[in-house]
Amino acid sequence: MTQVRYEIRDQVAEILFDNPPVNALSESMLDDYLARLQAAADDPAVRAVIVSSAVPGCFSAGLNLRSIQHEPASVRRLLERLYIKLTHVQYTLGKPSIAAVTGSARGGGMTLAISCDVIVGSASATFGYPEIDAGVLPAIHFTHLPRIVGRHRAFELLFSGRSFPAQEAKELGLLSRVVPEAEVMQEARMMAQVFCGKSREVVRMGRAAFMDANDHGFRAAVASAVETFCDVAGSADAKEGMAAFIEKRKPVWSR
Repeated sequence: MTQVRYEIRDQVAEILFDNPPVNALSESMLDDYLARLQAAADDPAVRAVIVSSAVPGCFSAGLNLRSIQHEPASVRRLLERLYIKLTHVQYTLGKPSIAAVTGSARGGGMTLAISCDVIVGSASATFGYPEIDAGVLPAIHFTHLPRIVGRHRAFELLFSGRSFPAQEAKELGLLSRVVPEAEVMQEARMMAQVFCGKSREVVRMGRAAFMDANDHGFRAAVASAVETFCDVAGSADAKEGMAAFIEKRKPVWSR
């Protein structure tokens, strides 16, 4: 059964995560998502993309920590998909992408959302980078988050691991719009239709120029982020942190 739904409505590809209960990211789910994004990129009938969730109350909780804990070799394979391949596909998508976030977005779920061009969130949505509490690091966000929210606010979010509401995310510049939960997809569809009404070629060329102008070495830093995550994930504290997270207990750090 597919973990990612795909439907084209009014020239817009709608990609919905459907891996209950929390859309935890596995290799197969990421492969499915990347294939859907590439299909949208290759389809001349598609002029915009919406990324959302079919699971009530959750956009994505991020990486499946159980698979990382028991299969250390899978860490690099997961990160190559989530960091390197996703960055490339989104960079070369050629059409606007909108993340429509309801419920919780954490860790890798934040990566999925922020890789899109625009984020629309429900008033009840929550966001966060809890990796530090599991003994690992949201390394890819070290590069772009300070550019969005400022160095000091980024550090506080990344190293506290706290969750924060949609309104705070909007004030920080992470979200473009906040609307009632029942209106999130409607808002995303309306925005997509605005993009669809522009010149296809001008949007394609303009988006490519926009991505290039705002890269600031981000793609070059992605490979380094993979290495950072993998190095930390192999540490004793990371093993303890992930075990504690799964077992819902407080971790006992080595020092």
